[in-house]
Amino acid sequence: MNRLEVQGQILELSPLRYTPAGIAVLEFLLSHESEVTEAGKVRRLAFTLAVVALGDLAQMASTTSLGRAVRVQGFLAPVRKDSPKFRLHAQHIQQI
Repeated sequence: MNRLEVQGQILELSPLRYTPAGIAVLEFLLSHESEVTEAGKVRRLAFTLAVVALGDLAQMASTTSLGRAVRVQGFLAPVRKDSPKFRLHAQHIQQI
């Protein structure tokens, strides 16, 4: 199973664009900070995650402002074929 849910703030928001087939695409960076327990120790996490949204979800998310807290659910996929870099493909975005 490939499913990821992460909460954070929108750090960067690219302009809404369209594929040659007319599908809306929105790319943004999500800034996440949290604490988790690993091996009995508290660990502080802080990272940015590249996110892409397509179609109606991209159009809806394009109105979200920078700094807005959101919860994103989706799946990880390589940036391009055979790339070691991944990004989150959003399937659901909830403003919080």
